[in-house]
Amino acid sequence: MLIGLLTAVAASICYGTGSVLQAVGSRKSARREAAAAGRLTQQGGPSLSSTAKAAMTWEFIAGTVLDFVGFGLGALAARMLPLFLSQTVISANLVITAVLGVRLLGIRLTRAEWTSIGVVCSALVLLAGAAGPEGSGRTPIATHWWLLAVAVLLMAGGTVLVRMLGARAAILAGLLSGLGFGALGVGVRILNGIDPFAPGALLADPALYAIVVAGAGGMYLHTVALQLGSVNGATAALVVGETVLPGMIGVWWLGDASRPGFVWAAVLGFVLAVAGAVAVAWFGAPESQGAEPEDPSGPVPSPVRAPEPARLP
Repeated sequence: MLIGLLTAVAASICYGTGSVLQAVGSRKSARREAAAAGRLTQQGGPSLSSTAKAAMTWEFIAGTVLDFVGFGLGALAARMLPLFLSQTVISANLVITAVLGVRLLGIRLTRAEWTSIGVVCSALVLLAGAAGPEGSGRTPIATHWWLLAVAVLLMAGGTVLVRMLGARAAILAGLLSGLGFGALGVGVRILNGIDPFAPGALLADPALYAIVVAGAGGMYLHTVALQLGSVNGATAALVVGETVLPGMIGVWWLGDASRPGFVWAAVLGFVLAVAGAVAVAWFGAPESQGAEPEDPSGPVPSPVRAPEPARLP
């Protein structure tokens, strides 16, 4: 249990630091694209060009490397801990994101935000003390096919919907990316061919391809969310998608459980952790109040206001 917790905490630190670095790269690219004029989609959202260019900044590359390290550590934690614990600890990267955002993104955290961060940290301690053994993760192969189908539907359909909504889709993109990462966590838990290692069974398992689809789609939608809105808000929406549904699946279908007599602590800790994460976004100070981080390559032109989406009569 202790090794699993330390692994999940390390994954959380990697993800949180990576998110802030990706936000720096994404915003730098988005501002330059907007200044170049005409590079946003008709609805005001980031174009595929701006998203691709964001991925070429050194900050985004460094953040992506940390994401891959976090993914490996998170996958290991998902095999060692109940999903309601591993996913919640990993999703606490919001705390890292918020604190580092003060320095790198010029965000000012309010007293309410600091209180919310304290609630999240306290809830994680409560969860860690209440968590029992993880379930076996053995499920019928039909469940693996269902997971793949849901992952494809969420990522493909979500991408289309986000592009249709444009600048209004920041929270939705964050939520969908969280659902993708949650599906990834479920896929890691039920994946065949890991213990004992069997390459044939691993490659034949639909859950493996669900992991690939959900991971790639989740990363893309997270990048879009970071360009569209508040890094704290997008990450908080990601937290909800990444924790609530996977945690319920782990308890209802995969056999995850709390320690005897500690069900109340597990439920309370889970609810407080998710509520605290959402509160960080709800009480978040407008990021325009903070100073923009300086770009060492030179001044960045002021962004052009995106066109308003058309109103239906």
